[in-house]
Amino acid sequence: MKKIIKILVISVFFIAVPLSIMAQNPPHPNGGGGPGSGNTPVGGGAPLDGGLSVLMILGAAYGFKKIIKNKAK
Repeated sequence: MKKIIKILVISVFFIAVPLSIMAQNPPHPNGGGGPGSGNTPVGGGAPLDGGLSVLMILGAAYGFKKIIKNKAK
């Protein structure tokens, strides 16, 4: 039963988090003109890592789990 609840919580997390995260800033009030034609920032507001940090943390946690499991044997 605990395994089912754990899977359910993780699934809800991975479904709900992307819905609340915006990758870019909302459109600028000047109508979204091209860069340099007003006060629109050049380059936009996209994140640089693109989720790489989350994958690195998950990989480190998985590696730590494997190390602990191998030491127990």
